[in-house]
Amino acid sequence: MILVESVVGNEGDPIWKANLEGASIDALQLDQWQAQKNRFRRKTEAGVEVAVALERNTHLHDGDILAWDEANRSAIVARIQLQDVLVVRLDGVLGQSSDLLARTCVELGHALGNQHWPAVVKGSAVYVPLTVDRKVMASVMKTHAFVGITYEFQPGAEVIPFLAPHEARRLFGGADSTPHSHLPAADPARAHPHEHTHVDAEGRVTTHSHPHEVAGPDDHDHDHPHAS
Repeated sequence: MILVESVVGNEGDPIWKANLEGASIDALQLDQWQAQKNRFRRKTEAGVEVAVALERNTHLHDGDILAWDEANRSAIVARIQLQDVLVVRLDGVLGQSSDLLARTCVELGHALGNQHWPAVVKGSAVYVPLTVDRKVMASVMKTHAFVGITYEFQPGAEVIPFLAPHEARRLFGGADSTPHSHLPAADPARAHPHEHTHVDAEGRVTTHSHPHEVAGPDDHDHDHPHAS
């Protein structure tokens, strides 16, 4: 077993890129959820067990070199597959009136919340992980037709360098589910409608409502993952 407490370098660095030419590479394949952890054990493609124990609030990046054997010119390299990210840009509304800016941001937040899509706000951009097919997400954005808002899809590997560790975990760590509360008893008097928008394979958008209950002072709710 190999213990990794810090990375040796990254294959994207010019020095290491040259040094790894002709070397034997053993990949440690990680999904985007595993990559956000700083402590775990996993086997490489060649069957070598690796125990990762990084400092708190740090995580691996694609191409990180976990071990290097100069004599045998061999390395263990992290391979991380990150999903694309929907990037919503608000630059077009920042110069508008405060009323339009507030209304647009509230409408955007309402739309994202209806889909149970987690998001991270950085400056004038909103980053949303792909929890469903990108065509579906594009159809939802197109349907709402937000004035002054543009959007695009970017590879997760291009986005993550600009994120703090907790923001990266929100986008890439278990992005397929978000906490959602349900109450054990149904009381129509305390229920309020909640809309969901669905887009089928042909791009048709439909919206329906169902009641969600509002918790009272004597209620005991619980959180559990709710699939998007």
